[in-house]
Amino acid sequence: MIALTLAEIAAAMNGTLHLHTGHLVDPSASDALTGESLVGGAVHTDSREVTAGDIFVAKPGEETDGHLFAPAAVASGAAVIIVERVLDLPVAQVLVPDAVVALGDLATTVIARVRAAGRLKVIGITGSNGKTTTKNLLRAILERVGPTVAARASFNNEVGAPLTMLEVTGETQFLVAEMGASAEGEIRRLVRMARPDIGIVLKVGLAHAGGFGGIEATVRTKSEMVTDLGPDDITILNRDDDRVAGMAAVTAARVVWFGESDGATVRASAIHGSRTGTSFTLHLPGGESRPVSFRVLGEHHVMNALAAAAAADVLGVPIDDIVTALESVTVAERWRMEVMGGRDDITVINDAYNASPDSMTAALKTLAQIRKPTGRSIAVLGEMSELGELSGEEHDRIGLLAVRLNISQLIVVGRAARRMHISTINEGSWDGESAYVDTADEAFELLRDTIKPGDTVLVKSSNSAGLRFLGDRLGKLYSW
Repeated sequence: MIALTLAEIAAAMNGTLHLHTGHLVDPSASDALTGESLVGGAVHTDSREVTAGDIFVAKPGEETDGHLFAPAAVASGAAVIIVERVLDLPVAQVLVPDAVVALGDLATTVIARVRAAGRLKVIGITGSNGKTTTKNLLRAILERVGPTVAARASFNNEVGAPLTMLEVTGETQFLVAEMGASAEGEIRRLVRMARPDIGIVLKVGLAHAGGFGGIEATVRTKSEMVTDLGPDDITILNRDDDRVAGMAAVTAARVVWFGESDGATVRASAIHGSRTGTSFTLHLPGGESRPVSFRVLGEHHVMNALAAAAAADVLGVPIDDIVTALESVTVAERWRMEVMGGRDDITVINDAYNASPDSMTAALKTLAQIRKPTGRSIAVLGEMSELGELSGEEHDRIGLLAVRLNISQLIVVGRAARRMHISTINEGSWDGESAYVDTADEAFELLRDTIKPGDTVLVKSSNSAGLRFLGDRLGKLYSW
């Protein structure tokens, strides 16, 4: 984070500074400069990450309370802690009504100060699927140009996004911010923190549709990325998704289209998927084109590559640098189409960080496409969470898709996903087999007896189902 005085931190958070001597400083008062000590360390909500000079935000959580870990943060050298109640600890404290809101307020102030220096460009990314992959691809491109800050893992909510924003310094040239949401208004709040110069919307699907209250609410929520953009800003929209394309009507920003259709100005052609990735030809608005050997598994990731390429092109990155960076990326992210195993020609694809009907469909299609001629395709599937009233219907549909794709073996894990198993066994025309187990441990035992040399195994579920750890176990079991 950029260096700020304790008084400036308190003022940014609309809080009250308490020095450990017991003296109280009102940040709006004329004597606020008594908190002139500079703090420029990192900002954390996890006390285990705190080092000397850092800021610890004691955020109340669903299962515990960050205030309980404040002593550990102080022992690790925290310079100041953000609290909702003053603690009896020998450290400067900023008292705020809501620690999460205060975190966002601090991020807003820091981004505004760095932007005022004229160097920082902010790119915001949202969509029902592909945010983290697109963020990683764009980071790989922009790091070749200048200092770049991008979210760790999937830091894209009201806590993770501002923590990412607070990593910027005076030297940062690019901030790539994921912006996710589970309710209307959340992306708008993140947009108003970061004020993106470029806003990317990848796709509108059924991910979190239960939480949003339906697909139309999802559309409204994702469109929050573009509604606050001004005429000097740019929005990058998926031409192939009608719901995203409709957002052009609600933004004042200049629109850049990406996709596979002829109406896209950043486009892919000659797409060919294989076990080693996807090859395609990248076309940019100026008429330039280049072949790309994209090593991230799954043709569906080509759209994420196009979105990243579109943003990079807007920022002036030469096409050859874009292609070189895209070709350097081999894994979208941990637990996202992560290829593991290898022993006895057995391949394990661990894609169990998250799942929606769209991403589950894409993963199953990839499995069917890359299956070895002499081996079987095995899909180990768990729940797609947060689908609300659509859950049963969508789990049925995925089960039927496994039949249509002629997946050799389906193993369904967990009661919430059981309808996938029922829908497949009701299909008499299918040559494959389906099995149902309650737990990941049962699935592991079954798979250990089932997998044969040459098989390709996909493990896919929402994060809450925990199958990513099953994927890790299988990957380790069949590694060299």
